[in-house]
Amino acid sequence: MKKFLHLAFAALVVVNLTWLQACASDGDKNKKPATTVADDAGLKLPAGFSAVIVADNLGKARHIVVTQQGDVYAKINARGAGKGIVKLRDTNGDGKADQTSSFGNYGGTGIAIKNGYLYASSDEEVFRYKLDDKGNVINPDQPEKIITGLINRRQHESKSIALDNAGNIYVNIGAYSNSCQERDRAPGSMGRMPCPILDSAGGIWQFKADKLNQTYGDGVRYATGLRNVVGLDWNTQVNQLFVMQHGRDDLHNIFPALFTDQDNAEKPAEVLFALKKGDNGGWPYIYHDPSTNKKMLAPEYGGDGKKEGGKDAIDPVMMFPAHLAPNALLFYTGNMFPARYKNGAFIAFHGSWNRAPLPQEGYYVVFVPFENGKPSGKWEIFANGFAAVENITPRSAVHRPCGLAQGPDGSLYVSDDQKGTIYKISYNK
Repeated sequence: MKKFLHLAFAALVVVNLTWLQACASDGDKNKKPATTVADDAGLKLPAGFSAVIVADNLGKARHIVVTQQGDVYAKINARGAGKGIVKLRDTNGDGKADQTSSFGNYGGTGIAIKNGYLYASSDEEVFRYKLDDKGNVINPDQPEKIITGLINRRQHESKSIALDNAGNIYVNIGAYSNSCQERDRAPGSMGRMPCPILDSAGGIWQFKADKLNQTYGDGVRYATGLRNVVGLDWNTQVNQLFVMQHGRDDLHNIFPALFTDQDNAEKPAEVLFALKKGDNGGWPYIYHDPSTNKKMLAPEYGGDGKKEGGKDAIDPVMMFPAHLAPNALLFYTGNMFPARYKNGAFIAFHGSWNRAPLPQEGYYVVFVPFENGKPSGKWEIFANGFAAVENITPRSAVHRPCGLAQGPDGSLYVSDDQKGTIYKISYNK
């Protein structure tokens, strides 16, 4: 029996890797590199690309931004010496930071630059800092408080942000629950109907980017039914907000009679949504099945793994394997990379912890080609090797991708919140 299980598991691994490779080779309309290479930064990248380590050991570096002058601002979640924002500057042009400074007495995840301001979030508030014409924060000790009093229940608490071109800022307010059960993650516990969490969380809220001291009452619930969005970006090509949702956990653990360990590992999909005002992603009433590309009724609300649901919920524009933890989304608008990357999406997958009995997955950055604001091919692994170990777990991984940013020269920056490393990926023409 043990030999049979070993052979079956090996077959599953082969199928999984074959599927990933197939995804990586589809949807290519231009000639693209056929091989990947490891560079001095330890990353595996398509031929023609290379990476340098800009900085290391910064702490839990979450989201990042790069100024027009090439300076990097990184949001640090676990504060070092009481500072939650680190500024990195490369003065000699070698791609590595040789000047480091920090400010901000709060942790958190979100950071963005818009119209001469640096925006940054804690888990309860959003601040902004005025920048001078060289991208320096003018008064780092006295930020303006834009939004205050956001919910923090110590679950899905990070407040990721994005800004549009019409003076609005969008804030993720994650659901402080897995699936809105009466008893969170308890076996057999049914879902609350309607889910009261959606009144104040589980969605994207829209606020004014230049109005001080806003609260929930000043904001608009822009989209609902989103369990947790850490990665989001405003697509300027189609003038629309796109988000990556973290899917739910524990199908088998909560309802073992309906779902197997294999179901638990492979469902639900992590999904990419294109949002408009008033959209509903369907959480907690549904989940997305990557094997059928269908919206399925959640077991907490009468589902059995076969019943579909979510007639009022929008469809995702793309699905990804389960539990990869998408933590950043970036639409590439630069000119350094080959033409096929223009207006496509990069996604940083932080990595799974709950895909057993399958191997853990993620811990890489993927690319999705886009045309006219829609995916034009399947996703492909772009940058890998962050974990630097074979049998990956969240604890064994040396690095875990978390944030993405585009440099003024068109390079791609990636942050790691395990060791606090910042990478800069360039294309060598």
